[in-house]
Amino acid sequence: MLHSTNSNELLISEDAMNARTILITGGAGFIGSNFVYHWCETYPGDRVIVLDALTYAGNRATLNPLEETANLRFVQGDICDRPLIDRLLQEETITTVAHFAAESHVDRSILGPDAFVQTNVVGTFTLLEAFRQHWLAQDKPEHFRFLHVSTDEVYGSLDADDPAFSETTSYSPNSPYSASKAGSDHLARAYFHTYGMPTLITNCSNNYGPFHFPEKLIPLMCINILLGKPLPVYGDGQNIRDWLFVRDHCRALDCVLNQANPGETYNVGGNNEVKNIDLVNMLCDLMDELAKDLPVHPARDLITFVKDRPGHDRRYAIDATKISTELGWVPQETLETGLRKTVQWYLSHENWWQPLLSEEYQAYYQKVYA
Repeated sequence: MLHSTNSNELLISEDAMNARTILITGGAGFIGSNFVYHWCETYPGDRVIVLDALTYAGNRATLNPLEETANLRFVQGDICDRPLIDRLLQEETITTVAHFAAESHVDRSILGPDAFVQTNVVGTFTLLEAFRQHWLAQDKPEHFRFLHVSTDEVYGSLDADDPAFSETTSYSPNSPYSASKAGSDHLARAYFHTYGMPTLITNCSNNYGPFHFPEKLIPLMCINILLGKPLPVYGDGQNIRDWLFVRDHCRALDCVLNQANPGETYNVGGNNEVKNIDLVNMLCDLMDELAKDLPVHPARDLITFVKDRPGHDRRYAIDATKISTELGWVPQETLETGLRKTVQWYLSHENWWQPLLSEEYQAYYQKVYA
C-alpha cells in the first residue's frame, strides 16, 4: 500500500493500480446481475461495463443501487451489434469478458427457436470475433480472458442410475435452447484451439436466488402462492434437477476467471439433486412458514399437474469434482439454506417482481400452462 501524506488524496493500492476493465454481457438478467453485484463488491477497483439488450428478462432496475458507482457503466445494446461491441472493447480498453447474455428458457425456445439461434449462436460468435480482433490489436496480452457461461442442458438427459455429467460427457442437447447453447460452447472452444484466444467455459446446473424472472420454476411457485394461483407442475413431477444457489455460482465463476488456465472447461453444480415435485413441496412449506395471510393455506393445495412439455429431459446432475479439486471451489449453501434465503427475498421484494407480471407475461403464461 502506498500511503499519501495528504488526507485529501486517495490511497493507491497495488490492486487499484492493476485494476481490470470487465465487460459483463446480460448483466441485467438473473445470473448476470448477481455476478455484477459480486464483482463490484469483491473488486471495487475494477471498471465494470454492463451490456444488456433489456429484453423481457432483463431489468435495469435490478442494477439501480450500483449505477451510482463511478466504476460501473450501463449500455443498452445487442451482442449481435458488431460495431457497438468493437467500440466498447476499444473505448473502455476491455481486458475481460464475462458472457451471460442468452435466451435461456426451454419453453420459449419451443415456441420460438429463431431468437435462440440468433442470440446464443450468432451473438456469441460476434463477441468472440470482436474480442479476438481486440486481443490481437493489443498484441495478445496474457491476462486477457473471455468467460463463456453455459448450461448443463447441453449434455442431454440422464437416467436414474447414470453417473453425473462431467467435463468429458458427450453433448446431446434435446431442445432448441440447449442446442443453441451447445453451438456457442463449441465456438468458444474452437476460438481457443484455433486462434489461441484465452477462452474459458463453464456449464452450470439450475440456478436459483434473487432477481430470478417470474417464469422460472422457483420464482413462479413463490409468486403464485402469494397470489393464490395454481402451481403448475409438468408431467408427473419426477424430473430431477441439481440446484445451485446463484451467489455460489458467482463465486465459482470468479475462481475460474482468476485461477483457471485458458482453454479449460468447468462444470459447476450445487450437489442438490431433487425431484421437481419435492422442490415444489419444500417451497410450499417454506411459504406457509414465512408468509403471512396466504390466500390458500396450506400452499400444497395449489399444486396442479399439467401436460408435460415436449422433449422434457428427465434428469440432470453435475459432477463438480474438477473445479473443487483444481480451484478449491465448493458451494456454501445447502438447498435448505438457499431456498430459505430465496423465499425471504421474494417476500421482501414485491416491488421488484410485481411490475414484471405484464400483459405479455400473462399471455405467455396462458399459452404455456393453459
